Amino acid sequence: MSQQLPVLTVSQLTSAIKHSLEATFSLVWLQGEVSNFKAQSSGHLYFSLKDAQAQIAAVMFRGDAERLKSYPKDGDQVIVQGQLNVYPPSGRYQVVIKELRLAGIGELLLKLEELKVKLHKKGWFKAEHKKPLPKFPKRIGVVTSPTGAVIQDILNILTRRVTGFHLILNPVKVQGPGAAQEIAKAIDDFNTYRLVDVMIIGRGGGSIEDLWAFNEEIVAEAIFKSEIPIIAAVGHETDHCIAEYVADVRAPTPSAAAELVIAEKGQNLAHLSQFARRLDQSIQQQLHRDRLCLKTVLKQSLLSSPYALLGAWMQKIDEHKQLLELNTNRLLKQRRQQLEDRQKWLQALKPTLQITHLKDKIQGWEKKLQFSMLHYLVEAKRKVVQKNQKMTTLLFREKERIKFLREMGNKPEQLEQLWKQRMERYRERLMNKKEALYSINPRNLLTKGYSILFSEKDQSVISSVHVLEKKQKIRVLLSDGEAFAQITQIYPK
Repeated sequence: MSQQLPVLTVSQLTSAIKHSLEATFSLVWLQGEVSNFKAQSSGHLYFSLKDAQAQIAAVMFRGDAERLKSYPKDGDQVIVQGQLNVYPPSGRYQVVIKELRLAGIGELLLKLEELKVKLHKKGWFKAEHKKPLPKFPKRIGVVTSPTGAVIQDILNILTRRVTGFHLILNPVKVQGPGAAQEIAKAIDDFNTYRLVDVMIIGRGGGSIEDLWAFNEEIVAEAIFKSEIPIIAAVGHETDHCIAEYVADVRAPTPSAAAELVIAEKGQNLAHLSQFARRLDQSIQQQLHRDRLCLKTVLKQSLLSSPYALLGAWMQKIDEHKQLLELNTNRLLKQRRQQLEDRQKWLQALKPTLQITHLKDKIQGWEKKLQFSMLHYLVEAKRKVVQKNQKMTTLLFREKERIKFLREMGNKPEQLEQLWKQRMERYRERLMNKKEALYSINPRNLLTKGYSILFSEKDQSVISSVHVLEKKQKIRVLLSDGEAFAQITQIYPK
């Protein structure tokens, strides 16, 4: 009898399947088409992945779904990474998705978005890096296919609108392998050799795969580093490439790019034509006004004869001429008189006349000297006589004094009395002199409330307020000492 198998509950079987399946397929990559897509308010995503023969349920929880730039929709081909999971309540297996990206075109779009974010962080899209287009470009460079319609459209616009330009085509592939490298090299060559003033890069419209060369980072880098302004015209108005975001100017079409290149020059030519017309009209109007003004002026009475305007000025000229002649004659007369005086002065400076004049002076000095000597001798003789008379008088007085002393020698009492009288007179005279000196002594005046001011700088006596200055230091002499002070206020009479 065969051994009986254990009876399992549904939960036990489901749990066993769950552990076995999840352990075997812990990480899987799947590609398939999205169907029955639902985004719940909780943030979780539910849908199915299918191909031609099978389908599998899929769930992406909110934490992983928040990293998606956009949700997939029914019909999108996607590539997902996740792990198998068994959901016990329904007893079905499903894939829990951790990462999801679009396949095919969707993958390209995802790659494009990632490059946009990268270049945006580098600042390559900022307006501050955009270079202005030249106003009057003479050399225009074009980077495009030589066989496409782009170069023809650009040539048609340029030749129809302006002249005097030089166009240089740098032929490149605009799609397929190696196209991005050729476009980047063409841009670098234009910059290396400074061949043009402005560049147009572009191609016609197409799918995202056709335009992908203009979404490559190598092209974006070449545009960003270009010192020559670049206009990007890739595809139609609805197509936007990385090259257009980095370029200095974006044009919706190659024809519009050509219009932008010559827009400033065309506008200036139109403005110049308009200015020429306005200038011609202004000149004609001014000529008409000037003719009318001239006719009006010619009708004035003052213009009937030249003397009506110039007569008064002619008379003034005659008056000034007469005054000038008078002044000239007066000045000539003064100059002649000065010349005569100078001649007389020069005549007087002749050596012979100088010698004669000096002789006369010497004779005069001799006469004066003789007169002075005679006067001196007379005066000396008179003084000698006076001295003799004075000496005779003194001799007589001395004899009388000796005689008096001899007589008094016999009378000592009278001599002593006479000596005392004379000493008394001398003492009295001395006291009088002393009192006079005491009365005029400045220090005695100081005891009566007076004082003497001296300048501390030069020790001179200050006798007037007019020699004083504010903040000047002075020395004050009093009867019993000195003091020093500073002038604060001055009040002259």
